[in-house]
Amino acid sequence: MNLAKILANPKKHNLNAASLGQAKIDSPVKGQLFVDESSRISLATELAQIETLQKGTIPSLEIAGPRKKIFYDPAQTRVAIVTCGGLCPGLNNVIKGLVEVLTYDYGVRMIFGIRYGYRGLNPRYGLTALRLTPDKVDEIHEDGGTILGSSRGDQDTKIMVDTLSMQLNVNILFCVGGDGTLKGAQDIAKEIARRKDRISVVCIPKTIDNDLNLIDRTFGFETCVQSATEIIKSAHIEANGISNGLGLVKVMGRDSGFIAAHASLASSVTNFCIIPEIPIVLDGPNGLFKALERRYRHKNHAVMVVAEGAGQDLFDAEAEKDASGNILKHDIGLFLVDKINKYFKKDRKEINIKYIDPSYIIRSIPANSSDAIFCFQLAENAVHAAMAGKTDIVIGSFKGDFVLVPLVYVISERKKIDTESALWHAVTGSTRQNDYFSENSFESELPNRSAGEDWG
Repeated sequence: MNLAKILANPKKHNLNAASLGQAKIDSPVKGQLFVDESSRISLATELAQIETLQKGTIPSLEIAGPRKKIFYDPAQTRVAIVTCGGLCPGLNNVIKGLVEVLTYDYGVRMIFGIRYGYRGLNPRYGLTALRLTPDKVDEIHEDGGTILGSSRGDQDTKIMVDTLSMQLNVNILFCVGGDGTLKGAQDIAKEIARRKDRISVVCIPKTIDNDLNLIDRTFGFETCVQSATEIIKSAHIEANGISNGLGLVKVMGRDSGFIAAHASLASSVTNFCIIPEIPIVLDGPNGLFKALERRYRHKNHAVMVVAEGAGQDLFDAEAEKDASGNILKHDIGLFLVDKINKYFKKDRKEINIKYIDPSYIIRSIPANSSDAIFCFQLAENAVHAAMAGKTDIVIGSFKGDFVLVPLVYVISERKKIDTESALWHAVTGSTRQNDYFSENSFESELPNRSAGEDWG
């Protein structure tokens, strides 16, 4: 359920963070202001929105942070941490942050790392949990990936809860992952509630695509954009170094084009930014082929950035799914290379394509400084929420504050680029791609290439 739908009918929605019971134990956290249980952030941030809502019906989220009273006795608390799904910059930073805050702020000593995602909660895989200490995680932030390993795919929820409650005897489970991981975490929380067990399930959102609902930013996104930006600049140099060069870079973004949009803006050399939110039209006067022709009439090169989930309707074959249920996208990058080459070959026009797909390189690098800070803050607030007995929630960033978001709202739908937003207007302004795609374009305003370079 996205923000607009919540604001349209706020009475229908319960945005309160679930709790396992009354917190009665004095918190051991020192040197930090405690957050009152009633402290909340309004989802309606514009005055006009607030004025249209009746008093007492303004939807809001609970502010994250340390509570004066906690639910769990730190001396008796046992914690499990699991990382699932694809790799992402910052996973090790989150693990380190969780271990350090649990140990140093709360005095929790029994912390276990679940190996290879939810598989580690299924005894048939024979994966023994790792004991995590500050010494064990001291330098892991310097490396990409996750020391716990990861996996995709569902496991039997009842078996996983059996492992948590009977074998590991844990009180808190931290789930670090994206959409599929969060859905699995919700199933675990429901089974725990059905059994009336007292295990907090607190999630830290990990999706490099930055496409989770009611979450402004997910960790790893800024690192990804920074890395993609440098690759796009390299593609620009490659394209410029050859006659009629096209640097075509495919970036991640299964359903949303945030990486493509932000990296295109940051690089300032992109001419075409292709995202899943806008269908690709290849042929016709306003199609991609003619847009490229218009570009080459005035410049000897072009740079195109395409999100992996763009143009999937152009494929005849039915898409498969991975173990987590995510639709495996057809390779739009190679598809465009083939179609563009064939189009210009047919017209006997030269084009030299340099295709770059850096996806797995970007996913496995360490977090940059901005993401590293963000990862620790997410971990810190996750620990505070869990020790206070909160459950079935995601720790997220909303309008600059860390908040507790009920899981159901985060996984209800994907966040996408609003093609009428300031972000997309900035992208089209930077690339000028709307002019290239228009038959009534700005061509007359620009000089043609010299006669010796005439392309057509």
